[in-house]
Amino acid sequence: MKETTLRPTIAILLCILFTGIFVFLAVGISRDTMIGFDRPIIQTVQGWEASWLTPIMNAFTLIGSTKAVMFLIIAVTALLYWVFRARSSAYFFFFALIGTGVLNQSLKIIFKRARPEFHRLAEATGYSFPSGHTMMAFSLYTMAVILLWRQLRTTTAKIVLLAFAVFMFGMIAISRIYLGVHYPSDIAGGISASAFWIILTVALFDHFQRRKKRSPV
Repeated sequence: MKETTLRPTIAILLCILFTGIFVFLAVGISRDTMIGFDRPIIQTVQGWEASWLTPIMNAFTLIGSTKAVMFLIIAVTALLYWVFRARSSAYFFFFALIGTGVLNQSLKIIFKRARPEFHRLAEATGYSFPSGHTMMAFSLYTMAVILLWRQLRTTTAKIVLLAFAVFMFGMIAISRIYLGVHYPSDIAGGISASAFWIILTVALFDHFQRRKKRSPV
């Protein structure tokens, strides 16, 4: 895989930024002060409820489910490794996505936030913060952009790729609020935690690629 050219200083600053956002949210949740942030968003999103929209939201939640994401991880990793012979990209993709899942489960165990008890249109088990669907979707579609961006030759193709990634991630995240299985602060926490992890992963692989280029053959 080509270097992503994420400068170490920028990576460090971004990691500090997203860590700060996550800590702010975590402290607010622990002190039960996030209701002012969560309530108006919940009321707005759940105010969209309609018989035609609920199946669509369920579909996006299914796309972001563990089984669906694991299938995509295995399929894309295999494609990169065996078909395109892009072994560095395959390792990068697999490590970033599996790491996201491990990080999410670890954070859920640490914070043990119960899921919301308000209007529920779907069932979900486990802890609520940070949102696993959000973290995995953010990592998955961000990685898609990172891996495909330089392969696309036209600006139009790049815009389409970016728009698709943002749309898919956004719909999966919103579906979790719409269905009543996550607080908006769970979504925000998922974004900040996943962004931290992806930036860290990109920085590490950039470092690895640079060292590999400098190494004597």
